[in-house]
Amino acid sequence: MKELVRLFESLGLTEVETFIASGNVIFNSSSRNVRSLQDGIEQRLEESLGYEVKTFIRTDSEVAAIAKYRPFSAAKMTQAAAFNVAFLEQPLDAAGTKLLMGMKSGIDDFHVHGGEMYWLCKRKQSDSKFSNAVFEKALKVRSTFRGMQTIEKLAAKLAP
Repeated sequence: MKELVRLFESLGLTEVETFIASGNVIFNSSSRNVRSLQDGIEQRLEESLGYEVKTFIRTDSEVAAIAKYRPFSAAKMTQAAAFNVAFLEQPLDAAGTKLLMGMKSGIDDFHVHGGEMYWLCKRKQSDSKFSNAVFEKALKVRSTFRGMQTIEKLAAKLAP
């Protein structure tokens, strides 16, 4: 994690810290061009690590909104074994959303909102035929998945 912090700092980013050792990096930047920031971070990580690392940037307020968003009923949430959010490279189009909804099953439910996809799994994720790899391959989109508990903890840390 120290190396990850150093790589982000080498890009001129400030107040860099990692969060829960899961690839989440918190930082400040004077740039407001998210695409340029993502591209710069991805390029530096690939140069330094020797492999591609897709990057998904969300602001403090975006993380807070994602943490508060509840796309499923309270009853469904209580019964679920897992609730995950996929951060998407770009929002799904209508065809992508339709394809995703076709993957619903007796244990998996999905919801798309903006640049995120919400996955509710009624049983253990290992019981599901759905995964981030299945999602990316079927929809030909890049994403990263995080558990809602991690997002809620991150939002609490970022709260003013």
